[in-house]
Amino acid sequence: MEAAAARCGRKASDITLIAVSKLHSAEEVDAAAAAGITDVGENKVQEIISKQPQVRSALTWHLIGHLQTNKVKSVIDKVSVIHSVDSFHLAQEIDRRAQQAGLVKDILLQVNAAHEETKFGLSAEETLPLAESIAEELKNVRIRGLMQIAPYAEDPEDVRKYFRQVRELFEKLRDGGFAEADMLSMGMSHDFETAIEEGATHIRVGTAIFGERDYSKR
Repeated sequence: MEAAAARCGRKASDITLIAVSKLHSAEEVDAAAAAGITDVGENKVQEIISKQPQVRSALTWHLIGHLQTNKVKSVIDKVSVIHSVDSFHLAQEIDRRAQQAGLVKDILLQVNAAHEETKFGLSAEETLPLAESIAEELKNVRIRGLMQIAPYAEDPEDVRKYFRQVRELFEKLRDGGFAEADMLSMGMSHDFETAIEEGATHIRVGTAIFGERDYSKR
């Protein structure tokens, strides 16, 4: 992180490292916290519900995976930021549940810049109109920025263009009156340095911190 930040004239301290603990234990999360991790991300609501009470460390929790509307109620008071909002319908349910809980929930809009059919997310063309609709109609959600999952590439240079495209979209969001939009969540274990060079404020790193996942535990 420090090397990547230095290459583009940034400070590593301005970038938040989110440790993605999918399929890793509460004990491993506590070990990461002891090593200096302050933020943790989970893909699944059920894993947050089961793991969070077992984690002894005080951490900021992020939901980074796809969220179904029927799961919003279960996670609304358990995470600081929902990274994966990709429809007005989902934002509306988050707003409703946040209002019931007396909260204003921070959200990111998920962008699928590469138009991958296997991934959720908005096209670049859909993103700003959705942001405007949410801001106009929903009072208990706050758009803090954008998130993207870039296509996997052996050479991160091959996906730099997608990071750049979403960063430019993020700048348009901020210039369009969303002054509270200060989060650009992009970059994972294999490409986070490129993401930092292209302006990421939050990177989501799992394997490089916790090691390979054991998918037999699902």
